[in-house]
Amino acid sequence: MQIRDKVVVVTGGASGIGRALCERFAEEGARAVVVADMNSTGIEAVCQQLAGQTQALGVVTDVSREADMQALVSRTLEAFGHIDLFCSNAGIFTPGGVEVSNDDWQRIWDINLMAHIFASRAVLPSMLARGEGYLLNTASAAGLLSQIGSAPYAVTKHAAVGFAEWLSITYGSRGIKVSVLCPQAVRTQMTAHGTGVAGVDGMLEPAALAQTVIETLALERFLVLPHPEVLTYLQRKAADYDRWLGGMRRLQERFGDFKS
Repeated sequence: MQIRDKVVVVTGGASGIGRALCERFAEEGARAVVVADMNSTGIEAVCQQLAGQTQALGVVTDVSREADMQALVSRTLEAFGHIDLFCSNAGIFTPGGVEVSNDDWQRIWDINLMAHIFASRAVLPSMLARGEGYLLNTASAAGLLSQIGSAPYAVTKHAAVGFAEWLSITYGSRGIKVSVLCPQAVRTQMTAHGTGVAGVDGMLEPAALAQTVIETLALERFLVLPHPEVLTYLQRKAADYDRWLGGMRRLQERFGDFKS
């Protein structure tokens, strides 16, 4: 996919990775960029920044609420007629393991997984009716590997990757393209207090990540890997699972006390 003249929606678009994607899509000549976030002040700032390059629409959205996601898609369709690319990007991090409360497990589940499901449920009907559309779901390298120090993050990001795989398998022959974004450490609010094991291959700037997204969308490849080392780790995992688990235990000994 080339972004020029496309209508793009980005959740979590007021800051971090989402903001960098909005900025880059505007630079690439998108017809319209819809900035969805809970932060109305941040939405306004991004829309003002994009206004000279593209049509920018801000929609206050809680991605954990299906009604908000339905409203986001409806507002976009009313304004622009269709959606070419939906970036389900918003996510959170919760440190801890089995002791994490049920409420915190449910919150990260709703944001890191169910939001992708809500987005797909809302946007797929119009895409399927047109016979084309693109879904870019943000997961994490933790969804391909794991996350030292956070069971909720590891589990929900694995689920996000699994759901994106299912979407690609199920709808790929019906004109729907799917990619899943799986970075390691990116300089955002989520990493402001440390990166732990995710930072072993360096901290990536959001703009650099956005460049990888543009390149991968152009190739229409499934895995978007701003840190190319992740593919090597994934191949090692698949080649010898037990050896990989042993290496992860060593990382656990080194980074196990990390808290976001």
